Amino acid sequence: MTDMTVRTPGQPITDDAGPRSLRPAERIEAALSRSLKRRHRAEARFKLFGLAAVGVATIAVVVLLGSIFARGYTAFWTHEIRLTVFVDPAQIDPDNSRDLETIRAGNFPGLIKSSIEGLFPDVQDRGDRRALNQLVSRGAGTELQKRVLADPNLIGKTIDIRVPLASNFDLILKGQIDRRLLESERVVSDQQIAWLDALEADDRIIGTVNTRFLTSGDSREPELAGIWGAVVGSFFAVSICLMVAFPIAVAAAVYLEEFARKNRWTDLIEVNINNLAAVPSIVFGLLGLA
Repeated sequence: MTDMTVRTPGQPITDDAGPRSLRPAERIEAALSRSLKRRHRAEARFKLFGLAAVGVATIAVVVLLGSIFARGYTAFWTHEIRLTVFVDPAQIDPDNSRDLETIRAGNFPGLIKSSIEGLFPDVQDRGDRRALNQLVSRGAGTELQKRVLADPNLIGKTIDIRVPLASNFDLILKGQIDRRLLESERVVSDQQIAWLDALEADDRIIGTVNTRFLTSGDSREPELAGIWGAVVGSFFAVSICLMVAFPIAVAAAVYLEEFARKNRWTDLIEVNINNLAAVPSIVFGLLGLA
């Protein structure tokens, strides 16, 4: 038996209530709306994940840079010893010729040793004197040499000069080496620390900005080493690469885009160019090194 539904004139014929009651165009519109909402939700999740990844990367970079700065900022600060040195003519210019080459070959490290040993006249043992002289950087004689070469009239006079403290004792003053450790666990002895404290009490230890770190090159002595050589080398390397590579790169790009025919060779070149653009240069450098 058929269920007959009475409708009023002008009322559209419809199916049962629900989605099936929509017209085809309306059903398509509803499906597109649901799909669009899903895409918007997916895009929002993608944005959220992207922002989270960027945030994590930023935090990692900040932690890394903070760790580097926390460990290395003391490199911009150093300590020097103020010494009173007699520029002995017998050690520097015995003939009184004032010849710069003769002066350059003078025994400047010996003058530095005599000066610091004069501050501790009770130190007579040869081993103790050697340990005492280790407080001063091996480059101290070079500092005195530069001073005298700039003004040869200093020969025969007594001058005050500031020379670098040896790196181990500089680290002691910076707190990088714990003086409370047992003597066998330190690179410096208790006696050397006592001498260092005596110099500091006598106001002969001076803290200052480490200009050598910015103006000096490589050195086997940490207190004399700097980054200037690396800065200059990087500048010239980048400048030469830019002058050579930039015009060749521009010319190659113009040729490939405007003049070269499309074939296997040009496709291969473009694929390699895309690889070069996508992969960090350090990776290719490591592959080349390997």
